[in-house]
Amino acid sequence: MTTTTPLADARLIGLAHYAGRAVLEHVLARHGATFQQQITLRAAVTADGPLDLDTLVAGVVAALKVDAESVRATVGELLDRELLAAGEEGIRPTDAGRELLATVGAETAPFSARIYAGIPTEDLAAAGRVLTLVIERAGAELAALTTQA
Repeated sequence: MTTTTPLADARLIGLAHYAGRAVLEHVLARHGATFQQQITLRAAVTADGPLDLDTLVAGVVAALKVDAESVRATVGELLDRELLAAGEEGIRPTDAGRELLATVGAETAPFSARIYAGIPTEDLAAAGRVLTLVIERAGAELAALTTQA
């Protein structure tokens, strides 16, 4: 019996994304958080300083390819949970927000280690190059579609 390695395509990339995301979402659910909340919180935590709302929203919209209204709602949820705080300087993560992100990272680390265990570095590098190119090209196609509308 011979099996052939499938070529990377949109379906396979999507399946890989959703498989990993399901693990993350399982961990996030234990903390009452959603994927979009985690991405938004991460954007605030990794920023060089406080962000104005439009900059934070634009970054998450660009990353997730979702509408700005849903991101604004997510920011509101994070403010309500006191994981983000808003002040004159902008929006910044709270200690509780940083702690949640660190906790989720620590809880997902063993899963990630097992998922990627044994994959040769050169294979990961090749996959990284291909996925970066796919992201760039899909972004260009989406930009063309949205400017035509």
